[in-house]
Amino acid sequence: MKLVLAEPRFLKDSIGVISDIVNDVSIKFKPDRMELVAMDPASVAMIVFNLLSSAFVEYNVEKEYKISINLESFKQVLRRAKPSDTLSMELDEKKNKLKVQLKGDSLRTFNIALLEASYKEQRIPDLKFSGEIELNTSVFDEAIEDMEVVAESVSLTAENDKLVIEAEGRMNHAKVEIPKDEDTSIILNGGNVSARYSLEYLKKIIKASKLADTVKLNFDNEYPLRIEYKVLDKLNLITILAPRVQNE
Repeated sequence: MKLVLAEPRFLKDSIGVISDIVNDVSIKFKPDRMELVAMDPASVAMIVFNLLSSAFVEYNVEKEYKISINLESFKQVLRRAKPSDTLSMELDEKKNKLKVQLKGDSLRTFNIALLEASYKEQRIPDLKFSGEIELNTSVFDEAIEDMEVVAESVSLTAENDKLVIEAEGRMNHAKVEIPKDEDTSIILNGGNVSARYSLEYLKKIIKASKLADTVKLNFDNEYPLRIEYKVLDKLNLITILAPRVQNE
């Protein structure tokens, strides 16, 4: 198994976001993609990450491999990658390590110890949504950051002509209305939909905005929120976030 990535930021930035939510994970190397599916320790957020074979300049995976790794260790190595570096990964099954090489002005080699898999495989839930919104990442980021000023949770409401993002604390209130226009798509299969989510998690998730110019949101009344960042023919990073119940 050997993978060579000419744009290390796709892996570096993705793992940087994911490691803020989950720690020890299993990664599958399939013939067509590198895949990670993990649930955070509190069972509030699920991460689904796919880095497609087409993102690599060399992708030699003849069968499926599965490794378990500490993301903090992996992130620290990836942080050493410069934008101009070429990143390669190989599996050393005898030593139970993942060899990562960064080739630029010099050749740097890191060997990351793998873990014994001790947790069950996560299954991606089959969710059906009534609302779908696609908007610029910068607009969504700013709205979430605005909400942080007043509360610990935020409500999202999708209407036919706008997305309303709102937070209310004991004394303060904040509201952002994002109109439907050429930059913001809103599709509803029925009436308005609304649900409330943790700002703590949303603040971590929106760090993925560095990967893509747009973000897709799917949610329903008191239902999980699906947030997707996608780079065509390269990667997609999806987070499924559980709703906050009203009496919290």
